[in-house]
Amino acid sequence: MLTLNVVTLFPEMFQAALQASILGRAAEQGLVRYRVVPLRAYTHDRHKTVDDSPYGGGAGMVLKPEPFFEAVEDLHAGPPLVLLSARGRWFTHDDAVRFSLGRELTLLCGHYKDVDQRVADGLGAEELSIGDFVLSGGEPAALCVIDAVVRLLPGALGDHESAATDSHYDGLLSPPSYTRPPSYRGMDVPAVLLSGDHERIAAWRAAEAERLTRERRPDLWARHEDRG
Repeated sequence: MLTLNVVTLFPEMFQAALQASILGRAAEQGLVRYRVVPLRAYTHDRHKTVDDSPYGGGAGMVLKPEPFFEAVEDLHAGPPLVLLSARGRWFTHDDAVRFSLGRELTLLCGHYKDVDQRVADGLGAEELSIGDFVLSGGEPAALCVIDAVVRLLPGALGDHESAATDSHYDGLLSPPSYTRPPSYRGMDVPAVLLSGDHERIAAWRAAEAERLTRERRPDLWARHEDRG
């Protein structure tokens, strides 16, 4: 079983999400255990203060280190620890696979302007980002990471092929998908998919995956060619 810890200012943001769909079923099946920890529980003043103004001046507020350290220590959480940060390295499918193979994962959610850098440095946390944009807090990013990881746990999906044919599984984007009806508002399903010829269908899907990756993600295509 994977133990998935989340340290957050807004635990309510996770309540419904972790009970729904694949995430909820994985917990019911005993594949994952979620522990969502409110950051304010590790403050010691009557105002439950978690932030302060930045040293050196500037706009915004910075989350203090003490509550994060105490939360992680109370969880007895070991590595890997992840601080969701717009400053971090991109979170990738390879990271999701790595985390899914472990026994524990702890996600630290920032908020406001920033998190005191001693949280990442002192706890040995990886700083990861889900893209080149800024969110109001780390909670939506943490949910993305959780979903990407949990769906890879054996038994979380109906069958392994569901994950094996997804984008990024083999370094390429996935080909387009179609279902009934075969024709809708003048748009027809590609004839090859209706042919019943599994070799031709596999070849079409492989060619489409390569085409889309070349067109939309030349960075992935270059990496794929280097591996090939």
